[in-house]
Amino acid sequence: MRAVLVVGARPNFMKVAPLMREFAKRGNVETLLVHTGQHYDENMSKVFFHDLELPEPDIYLGVGSGSHAEQTAKVMVAFEIIVEKQRPDIIIVVGDVNSTLACSIVGAKLHVPVAHVESGLRSFDLDMPEEINRMVTDILSSYCFTTSPEAETNLLKEGVGKERIFFTGNIMIDSLRYLSEKADRSVVLKELSLEEDDYILVTLHRPSNVDDPEELRALFDMLVRLSARHQVIFPVHPRTRKMIDSADPPFDSAESFRMIDPVGYLDFLRLMKTAKMVITDSGGIQEETTVLGIPCITVRENTERPITIEVGTNVLAGTTPEKVESEAMRILDDGIGDHGIPPLWDGKTAERIADVLEKEFI
Repeated sequence: MRAVLVVGARPNFMKVAPLMREFAKRGNVETLLVHTGQHYDENMSKVFFHDLELPEPDIYLGVGSGSHAEQTAKVMVAFEIIVEKQRPDIIIVVGDVNSTLACSIVGAKLHVPVAHVESGLRSFDLDMPEEINRMVTDILSSYCFTTSPEAETNLLKEGVGKERIFFTGNIMIDSLRYLSEKADRSVVLKELSLEEDDYILVTLHRPSNVDDPEELRALFDMLVRLSARHQVIFPVHPRTRKMIDSADPPFDSAESFRMIDPVGYLDFLRLMKTAKMVITDSGGIQEETTVLGIPCITVRENTERPITIEVGTNVLAGTTPEKVESEAMRILDDGIGDHGIPPLWDGKTAERIADVLEKEFI
């Protein structure tokens, strides 16, 4: 089997790395790793390849930033040339970024089967660009690999045939489990002078939270208030950093509220594993904290990962700073109680995906 695997942004890397390892172990798949360059900051890309033990990309498109339309179009034009030249048996896309959408469209139009890893997730919010990417990619995919039971329900409602749906589990957790012990050797806590279970870890990058200066300022002020209770560590996404640096007047801060540059996968995993709490608007972090048993507050009005709420680790707090602060204080006082781990979040998802594709193509 000749497979083209596509990555474009940081969340993709954790999902492709386990597949690359599994295919290499089996030795019966010829892989071509294509990096679209949607994330081009070194701290958002290169360091993750190293941490995740991903090989260097075979092809780097370097599309960079731009509007959604511009970025998607650039990827489509460049990727079409690759597919026409390589003629793979299958194109494997992951997640919900613009690169995922663009490459699935190219595959469908060139009649090359597309496999979507992390299929069927739905927030039911079409204001989210990722929701559109997910929906279109799933409709075009011949193989929809799902992370949780409700994903199949979503796909069936949208007309995806049951024969195209495969419940294989959460491949993000493959990377987490594979690298957990290695992350424990990270010295990031020492470098930041942090004590375990005595800091709040924060990530914010979604346009709905960071693109409006006043809304971002209100969230920022709320985090400063929380830092009076526990130190706040905030690895700042380049998009968020740009908004913070351009704010006039500058945002107020505090000694216990620390903004740092983005960190690699191993350092971030270490920070998550020993945090008192995580506050985020990321999708993947909701899943990782669920497996780690770390309280997570999601700063969004909806989530495409409702199972993380059902098992008890994740709280959907909305985007109102007062509500987020209230939920944070409640959890700091009372904890999260009993919680579980969803089925097939066991570190063996790449094996199950490879089994399906092996049966189909080899």
